[in-house]
Amino acid sequence: MSSIGKPRVLFCRSNPVAPDPRLEKAAAALAEAGYDVAILCWDRTGQFPARDQVGGVSCYRLPIKAWFGTGLGNFRPLLRWQWGLLRWLIRCRHEYDLIHACDFDTVLPAMLSKMLFRKKVVYDIYDFYADHLRATPGWIKRVIRAVDLRVIRSVEGLIITDDSRWEQMGLAPLSNSAAIYNSPQDVRHILGDENQPPPSRGLRLVYVGLLQVERGLLDVLSLLREHPDWHLDLAGFGGDEEQILRIAEELPNVVWHGRIPYQQALALTNAADAVLALYEPALPNHRYASPNKMFEAMMLGKPVIVAANTNIDRIVSQENCGLVVTYGDLAELGQALERLQKNVSFRSEMGANGRRAYESRYNWSNMQERLLHLYALLES
Repeated sequence: MSSIGKPRVLFCRSNPVAPDPRLEKAAAALAEAGYDVAILCWDRTGQFPARDQVGGVSCYRLPIKAWFGTGLGNFRPLLRWQWGLLRWLIRCRHEYDLIHACDFDTVLPAMLSKMLFRKKVVYDIYDFYADHLRATPGWIKRVIRAVDLRVIRSVEGLIITDDSRWEQMGLAPLSNSAAIYNSPQDVRHILGDENQPPPSRGLRLVYVGLLQVERGLLDVLSLLREHPDWHLDLAGFGGDEEQILRIAEELPNVVWHGRIPYQQALALTNAADAVLALYEPALPNHRYASPNKMFEAMMLGKPVIVAANTNIDRIVSQENCGLVVTYGDLAELGQALERLQKNVSFRSEMGANGRRAYESRYNWSNMQERLLHLYALLES
């Protein structure tokens, strides 16, 4: 235990945390509350520092070469990551008391550390892993699901991104759990209106996130080809990056920013007229999505465009903070974007509605309280 009696917390994550807004907010909140916090993560490119500081928190990266979105093609690198993570947890077992395991691809080594060294485990489920896999045989997904559900019942604390995840997992809510939305910290006053471009007759859109064709990006690019006065700021990374960029590079009204720092992502969102968060509802994890970008749009007072039957459509409709369209219906999406372009007061009204909802229900201060309450229960 640390000198002040609080457990030393180690966050484990299968990306380089460059950035990872959810992890970074949680780590900072615990550090501010007096916990001794560190991060252990996976650098698939080998391009990031092996030891670093992320928001004032020590960060250790394991450089293990791999790619994103290649299904079983990443099986060997994934095993090497699991082995590297486990070796670190064993070697440095005297340097932490509690493991905050982010997603299934970090929790099994954490559970072994729990068994071997009596470490506590908080399991933070960003996405239900079996439903997140794209190019993986069904029988493997079923095995992963069964193991995952057993782990969920065995950890000291469980965090989910939305209460709808209970339905996805087929579980009743657990007493040692907390639903913590992907709500951003309130930085609207820092970005300010002065950083926004002057109004134009066109429409400025933004998408920052995972580059997958199941995010409606091909439909958006098709519409941008027909509407040269519309503009898209595109950033992120992912398994379909090459396919998406091949089309985007042909369009002069698309600006590719690559993989960018979180503050730059927020600045692009602040400069936009509307935010794209189109998720394919046929994918189980998309039907229960709780994306950063929707809550960032609410915080910054921007309308968001989402697909029906993706869980976030419920929030958008309830708060009247954006438009809901049928996924894959190009005509309907085009009409929604045209409506946003032509009616500036309508855009402003929906943005203001989202901002009010963020201030009252979806702000990070509320989520931070839930996080600290869960951790307090682990100490009792």
